[in-house]
Amino acid sequence: MRRVVITGMGVVSAVGNSTQQFWQNVKDGRHGFTKIQGFDTTDFDIKYAAEIHNWDATEFDINKKDARRMDRFTQFALAATNQALNQSGSLAGYDPFKVGVIVGSGIGGFETYEEEHKKFIEKGASRVSVFFIPMIICNMAAGTIAIQHGFKGTNFCTVTACASATNAIGEAFRAIKHGYIDAAVAGGTEAAITMCAMAGFNNMGALSNSNDPDRLSIPFDKERNGFAMGEGAGILVLEELESAVKRGANIIAEVVGYGATSDAYHITSPAPDGSGAAKAMEFAIEEAGVKPQDIDYVNAHGTSTPLNDDFETKAIKAVFGEYAKNGLAVSSTKSVTGHLLGAAGGVEAIVCAMALNEGVIPPTANYKVKDEACDLDYVTEGARKANIKYAISNSLGFGGHNATIAFKKYQ
Repeated sequence: MRRVVITGMGVVSAVGNSTQQFWQNVKDGRHGFTKIQGFDTTDFDIKYAAEIHNWDATEFDINKKDARRMDRFTQFALAATNQALNQSGSLAGYDPFKVGVIVGSGIGGFETYEEEHKKFIEKGASRVSVFFIPMIICNMAAGTIAIQHGFKGTNFCTVTACASATNAIGEAFRAIKHGYIDAAVAGGTEAAITMCAMAGFNNMGALSNSNDPDRLSIPFDKERNGFAMGEGAGILVLEELESAVKRGANIIAEVVGYGATSDAYHITSPAPDGSGAAKAMEFAIEEAGVKPQDIDYVNAHGTSTPLNDDFETKAIKAVFGEYAKNGLAVSSTKSVTGHLLGAAGGVEAIVCAMALNEGVIPPTANYKVKDEACDLDYVTEGARKANIKYAISNSLGFGGHNATIAFKKYQ
């Protein structure tokens, strides 16, 4: 039962392509919602997203030739990994067969799929790229990271919709804790701001159609009407504590618990009573060896959809009881980043690690109108200084997937 620590972190997002820039904007509540530039939105209700503009993978130690053979979601993952490894320092001292890569993605290479399908329809089967399949499959981000860095341990992709990255980090934590591997690259990546993906999410009523970017993603606000799409990647380097200390690594925070459940209820809606999400939180807190009242901060899934925010609030109340309203801080940083789908849990794990490390709870930005059903402390006044020791991060995915990670301030 070994202790597991975070020694490196990397982010690609609309609010920063480095951990420090990202964290500063999250603390400041400075969102990344701009008019979509990646495709013509003339015939779309949705005009805004948290899109990464002027992306150049070569700025992140990625070879130009290699980048052309990667979908955008894989480029994001490798760029974030390179940042995380630069911060962590070399893992060369580890047996490569004991260094794993577990990186989730909910959708995979959607941009490539759309481009190659268009070629197929307009120009015929012979014009489809020979790299089409390896560019679109969800596991290719994890595979590419391993190939680029020589990590030969367990390597797979969690595909659990918006819980993908949190499941990935949780599985990596468990694999290190129980001795199957000694270190891991873990997190999530997504690049789904494409014509077909946006049309699909919009037609099912999931996206906010607000034309005011300041009111686009407003978790727990009574006027919320859907989520805002984001894109990017969040990657952590996890290590067994003693080995990390021995090699002189800078330890950012500790991972101490993981819970994963299924609602077994509906393909898109969370369970109305929040029972699945509540049980995931309970499992993570139990594994951490603490009581609910020891948790100082919850980074909520908080998508800004009417159902999610209501049901997640119920789940938090079920776990924390009266403490949910008297002492527990809750916020949703999707108010700044948008919803990164399979990458959401990766960037939000980084938020938790930084919150513990700096003693700052980030806000739920742009909150204005109180919802009687959402009556917790959502940190709406701006970033809050606080001496926090434990934090949890929730992720809930289509299909009823619930995942929670518990983090501890490293001492």
